[in-house]
Amino acid sequence: MPRPCFPDDLLQLELDVMRTYEHLAQQPRPDTAALRRRLIAVSWALAAHPYWAEPGRSPAARVALRRQARAQSDAPAVKA
Repeated sequence: MPRPCFPDDLLQLELDVMRTYEHLAQQPRPDTAALRRRLIAVSWALAAHPYWAEPGRSPAARVALRRQARAQSDAPAVKA
């Protein structure tokens, strides 16, 4: 199965969701309300992205996006 090509902004939104979840999972912090608000906003932006309105977009594509973002976040950073 070919790997789907996701728009950069959609991939960035998924990475932002993952990072926000990671921050919320850390030890108790005083800023959890702000993080929860951010998670809601970024999750909404991810779900409302125009990419999902195109025909043929399935739940499997959402899983593929999550996997691609996870693989990208695990990759070492490239230094310019």
